[in-house]
Amino acid sequence: MKKKYTVITGASSGIGYETALAFAKKEKNLILVARREDRLNSLKKRIQKEYPDLDIVLRKSDLSDRKAVYELYHSLTNYNIETWINNAGLGTSGVLMNADLEKIEQLIHVNVEATTILSTLYVKDYANVKGTQLINVSSAMGYVIALGNVAYSASKFFVSVLTEGLAGELKDAELNAKVLAPALTATDFIKQASNAGMNNQKLQLRTPTEVANFLIRLYESEKTVGLVNEHNEFLLKDSIFPTFSL
Repeated sequence: MKKKYTVITGASSGIGYETALAFAKKEKNLILVARREDRLNSLKKRIQKEYPDLDIVLRKSDLSDRKAVYELYHSLTNYNIETWINNAGLGTSGVLMNADLEKIEQLIHVNVEATTILSTLYVKDYANVKGTQLINVSSAMGYVIALGNVAYSASKFFVSVLTEGLAGELKDAELNAKVLAPALTATDFIKQASNAGMNNQKLQLRTPTEVANFLIRLYESEKTVGLVNEHNEFLLKDSIFPTFSL
């Protein structure tokens, strides 16, 4: 049988990096995607030092470029992809009326456009393949309106609705669609936002390792949503948004 692989976008740091380590621990062959090739190579060396039998494939890709998104997916058509994790994402901080529109456009390209394209292409190819999963990384801010950061919140609402909707449409298929919605995590984005004046001193930050462990719990469950609630508890839940059929 062909080897099975787990794809992780945004794998060069933060949640994606720790998720790659978590899936390597589960002895999964990996396809790791990010813009920073040097960090991907470093991660590959780290994994192969501990798990030399795993196949680790690297793809350098800028998911803010629509053409690159399609090229990434089509470059992987010869691989048997058991799990696809759309983790790559961009963030902003500050009220919308003061926003840098170029940064908002990039956020939409990565968080909304790339996630939609890759999710759709994967579902088209794997909906009837037993044991497959699509996991999209949203945010707790994808289930509330985060005043002071509504562009990011709205982009993650899109990810949450898209994924929960896919889960509903796939209820009779073999593939499971799931959404992870962590709270603020100590990633490069949060550090940058803090330097830019975002006040997170009173907010409890999760570590990327904790969030990767949350993702594994969601992966191993039968639930659709993995969500950090207002009490900072991680819960596995069925779909949250109401649905109806057209």
